Amino acid sequence: MDIFVRLLINVMEEGLIYGIMAMGVLITYSVLHFPDLSVDGTFPLGACVTAALITAGVHPVLALCISFVCGGAAGSVTGFLHVRLKISDLLSGILVMTALWSVNLAVLGGRAVAPFFNQPTVFNSGLPMLLPEALRPRRVLIILAVITLIVKLLLDLYYKTQSGLLLRATGDNAQYVVSQGVSPGRMKVTGLMLGNGLTALSGSVLAQQAQSASVSSGTGIVVMGLASVIIGTSLLRGLRFVRPTTMALTGCVLYKACLVAAMQMGLPTNYLKMLMAALFIAALVTGNVLDGRRGARAKLDRT
Repeated sequence: MDIFVRLLINVMEEGLIYGIMAMGVLITYSVLHFPDLSVDGTFPLGACVTAALITAGVHPVLALCISFVCGGAAGSVTGFLHVRLKISDLLSGILVMTALWSVNLAVLGGRAVAPFFNQPTVFNSGLPMLLPEALRPRRVLIILAVITLIVKLLLDLYYKTQSGLLLRATGDNAQYVVSQGVSPGRMKVTGLMLGNGLTALSGSVLAQQAQSASVSSGTGIVVMGLASVIIGTSLLRGLRFVRPTTMALTGCVLYKACLVAAMQMGLPTNYLKMLMAALFIAALVTGNVLDGRRGARAKLDRT
């Protein structure tokens, strides 16, 4: 029983950390319909910036905010390449992802891995130390839940603003955005900045939880994010009261649960990336099947 509880807590912790990234991918993929591969670079960017800042004595909460800004700046470059220089969306993300590898190495002073053990983080200093003694063993999960909830609520509030409504319209009806006197290109840049900012924030949270940063931590992040979004939206799309951000978070937790279950059944770690790809394919196929059934049901209702 204790083993099951530990596995469940581990799944929830990882699901919440990467769920922040999934909410960022939700913006670029589901809202803007933009296949943004730069998230593979902005995720470790957030981790590397956090490691450099905390090592320099910067407050861990401020490190989270700065990481978000750095990720947003990287997203603006992707948007600039696509909107202003007319480079394709896929290639724009690849170019930024490639360039960020060198940037991340430079941030860490040429090192591929930068540990910062025994340094203050959001999990071992400040408010977590004020928790009751009975809750301190679960402080990591509690702090992750608080951070993720704050991000989700702020994102939900942003969607209700005029800028958020225009952002959601950009991917589906760009002409409406033009009729409002706003450039769809500008809204694309805004969405890419927000999506990559959340991805970098996720990397920052992971770095503080692990107390280390690696330039290779972004490998496969785009697959994980897309799979999480597709799983969540496919399973919960019929529930109108569930917000898209909740769908992305749920999908990420389920995705991590599948990986952990496979590892517990004895799957060698060498096949982990193959399993990630298989889950992504399964999510895509399931999403297409469910969309087809909903479309067929809608036609029957109209006839």
